[in-house]
Amino acid sequence: MKKYDILIVGSGLAGVSTALELSKNYKIGLVTKKKLADSNSYLAQGGINVLKDESDRKTFIKDTLKAGHYKNSLQAVEMMVDKSQDAIKFLIDLGVEFTKKDGKLEYGQEGGHSIARGLHIDDEIGKGILDVLYEKVKSRSNIDIFEDTSIVDIIVNNGKCYGARSSDEVFVSSNVVLATGGLGGIFKKSTNFPHICGDGYAMAIKNGVKLKDISYIQFHPTSLYEEDVERQFLISESVRGEGAQLLNHKSERFTDEMKPRDIVAKAILKEMEKEGADFEYLSMKLLGEDKIPIRFPMIFKELKNRGIDARYDNIPIVPCQHYTMGGIECDINGKTNLQGLFAVGEAGNVGIHGSNRLACNSLLECVVFGRILADYLNENKFEDKEIDFKITDEKIDKEKASEIIFERIREDEKAKSISN
Repeated sequence: MKKYDILIVGSGLAGVSTALELSKNYKIGLVTKKKLADSNSYLAQGGINVLKDESDRKTFIKDTLKAGHYKNSLQAVEMMVDKSQDAIKFLIDLGVEFTKKDGKLEYGQEGGHSIARGLHIDDEIGKGILDVLYEKVKSRSNIDIFEDTSIVDIIVNNGKCYGARSSDEVFVSSNVVLATGGLGGIFKKSTNFPHICGDGYAMAIKNGVKLKDISYIQFHPTSLYEEDVERQFLISESVRGEGAQLLNHKSERFTDEMKPRDIVAKAILKEMEKEGADFEYLSMKLLGEDKIPIRFPMIFKELKNRGIDARYDNIPIVPCQHYTMGGIECDINGKTNLQGLFAVGEAGNVGIHGSNRLACNSLLECVVFGRILADYLNENKFEDKEIDFKITDEKIDKEKASEIIFERIREDEKAKSISN
């Protein structure tokens, strides 16, 4: 049995940002199912949004709300936008180096954005940020890291959360943060790591924690069309932001590539149905053969490894499960309806994304609300003098999580169809 002031489950950007903002006087446990870098945050390619200046504030907010079909929480969106510059400063102060051009930060533009406001690190923003933050977490003497440790359930008794347990260890804490990511692993085709399978959601459901809008699931327009792979390779939306085009099998454009993701994904599916095809094409040729390997080195390399030269070849693409807008219902501070349990990042639903996420807001959400949650716990850490709980043998694995979540998705879809 291990006891902590704060227990964080998940090692993506949300969990790590929370850990680094927490007081160094706290004893913190950071538990992750695989290795630290085996998080969806690490896979992020495109960028992280930031408010460029005050003249962009209304537009940034509007772009986010419009992409989310105005089902977002305005309070949460305003909070994210207003704290975005502080979030970027936090990362830079930790040592993150964003891509620059002529000595100034370079911004990329993706679908649904009125202007370019996404900072990037070539085409590996997640790796670029987290390689730095993981080293910082490892250097903190007050943070214990547990890799290859699958949490099978949270510990709940009398309306309180007392920790979490793996198959062979009990982690006791009166303050548990679920930063477990999304649910892509329960889908046959997803850009997510297969082990990120919504078990955080399933644990929440099992223990009476409220979820919100779990049926709001985003399909990214451009995953590489491949069969029999563990994870679909994503081709960043920023490629289209730089001028790449979507083409059908007659080499004809059929949609506006810079619309929000759900609109573009539906357009691709419609064209596939019209043509009776299993995929459509993405062409990067207009970017120029010199620019492609420089601006998108990782994507260029990965495609080359698969026999596709993005300078000259059209790239077969298909929409694919990518992100969960819904999740564990929480307030601005990450608090859920269960005392002692918090949620952050893709695991939580503070209301940022509405029914469709605007590109590059996910990493920003992780940093902004991870730090807000940490600041709340720095002032309001709950301490239970009498730890009272019982350990059961019941556990949530991938199969059980899939069963629980799909049932809840169907319930949510039914409720929404009735209300509409």
